[in-house]
Amino acid sequence: MTNTLSKTAGYIHSIETCGTADGPGIRFIIFTSGCPLRCLYCCNPDCRHLEDGKLVTVDELIEEIQKYIPYMQASGGGVNACGGEPLFQPQFVREIFKRCHELKIHTALDTSGFCELNVAKPVLEYTDLVLLDIKSFDASTYHKVTGVNIEPTLTLARYLNQIHKPVWIRFVLVPGLTDDPQNIAGLADFLATLTNIERVDVLPFHKMGEYKWEQLGYDYQLKDTPNPTSEQVQAAIDIFKSRNLNAM
Repeated sequence: MTNTLSKTAGYIHSIETCGTADGPGIRFIIFTSGCPLRCLYCCNPDCRHLEDGKLVTVDELIEEIQKYIPYMQASGGGVNACGGEPLFQPQFVREIFKRCHELKIHTALDTSGFCELNVAKPVLEYTDLVLLDIKSFDASTYHKVTGVNIEPTLTLARYLNQIHKPVWIRFVLVPGLTDDPQNIAGLADFLATLTNIERVDVLPFHKMGEYKWEQLGYDYQLKDTPNPTSEQVQAAIDIFKSRNLNAM
């Protein structure tokens, strides 16, 4: 489920230097390559395979990151690792975050949580915030969406609560797939048992990555799935809020 290529170099898809929607402040976002999930609505299917990325060193990334320190400091921002699945290259991501901490830069791990807990733990030592994507709470729906089992993600969520690691939950609302009120209520009930959830982001499904699927020759199964209405999104938010969760 993971790749342990190196702690000093790894494969990335791209970087975004001024992200504003993935954690506090202005974020320097590293999109790593390689992912064990096959999410039906994935926006970055070109991140699936490790070897399709660009091999870079941690030194190269840190040199680039340092150019943006003033923006991050002024805004309360920092550095994100996402993907792909950053825990697919745990040693590489750990070293990036360790170097960021040496520079007093805030770090955020954007992950599906699908890995063995012992793989994640060393990365979490240098992680300030976890953006945890929980695609569904119903196990069969989760498998349909991702192609993998939900249990590792729930195990990670419980561990993050145990160590009091701040977490932002991401939940993608897909009409006809993840929008069953019972599914949402199940996730809300689970999250309500945790004390470290700072917020829950309900993200409306969109098809911005569909063209990538077509270019890669992949079968995009959600062609006929509509975007959720504002009312549907609000209904989901209201379910989370009814459990005293900070949903938006």
